[in-house]
Amino acid sequence: MPGSSTERPPDSVRLQPLTRHRVAAMGAEGAAWIAALPEVLAALEQDWSVTIGRGLPGGSASFVARARCADGSSAVVKVAVIAEGWPEQVATLERGAGRGYVRLLRADPDRRAVLLEDLGPSLATRGRTVPDQLRCLVDTLALAWLDPGPTRPLPGQDKASGLAQLIREAWDRLDQPCSVQVIDQALAYAGRRAAEADRDLVVVHGDPHPGNLLAVRAPRPGADTGYVFVDPDGFVADRAYDLGVVLRDWSSTLLGPNARTVAESYCSVLAKHSGVDAQRIWEWGFLERVSTGLYVLDVVGAPDRVARPYLDSAERLVD
Repeated sequence: MPGSSTERPPDSVRLQPLTRHRVAAMGAEGAAWIAALPEVLAALEQDWSVTIGRGLPGGSASFVARARCADGSSAVVKVAVIAEGWPEQVATLERGAGRGYVRLLRADPDRRAVLLEDLGPSLATRGRTVPDQLRCLVDTLALAWLDPGPTRPLPGQDKASGLAQLIREAWDRLDQPCSVQVIDQALAYAGRRAAEADRDLVVVHGDPHPGNLLAVRAPRPGADTGYVFVDPDGFVADRAYDLGVVLRDWSSTLLGPNARTVAESYCSVLAKHSGVDAQRIWEWGFLERVSTGLYVLDVVGAPDRVARPYLDSAERLVD
């Protein structure tokens, strides 16, 4: 029977760099999570009749590994580091039912673990042009966005207001790692987006970058683009928010003197292909660029080289 031993070689529990930084920043809580992980994996093997292999690349707040099921098929096991946002992620995958999203096979709420459809390489590794990647991301988001029903963000608890608070607090705590002009621009955009917090609402993915868009192993319903998303945050917001996140994730290409022109060309592709207003996409993109750079430095504890491209590119995009 798969998963017959609680013994697991230490090198098989391999965490990705951002996950290691996050766990380290959690102190005693993070150390306890790592210490418990081998036992958690052994219990999942028994409960789900799977054999869990070595850790896979990817992920910034979880352990991810391929697993062999009792029937010989492959799947992926994911164990989350923190509880915050976990119920929303599982609920989004359940509601998505494979449409634009990875298929959810099993879930263990107490252990913060899921068994997922096995997928192929991410869009980020396929060598496609930036415009082509942008179009693929937009088309898959159109499949993945869910009806929010009656849910609406409460005043002051919308995404833009939360990002504004993060920016203010992290900028001071980190001794002002970017210019006041960048902060002022980000906060102005946050104010505008908060004022329209009930506009064009969907259940967004929340982090739809090319590394979170993976190829399906074989054509199937719900994967019309050949790709599906993993790791949704699953909260209610303006659909332009997700497109702003897409725009955020090209920081390394936005460090030269023509950064503004390049970024505007990316924004134009997103707007034309989605039918969403370009200015809203631009404002969310800038807001996400700044908040992500600060968050990676402040909360994740990642090296400065990981955060600087976000903040340095924001300096080049200030009006």
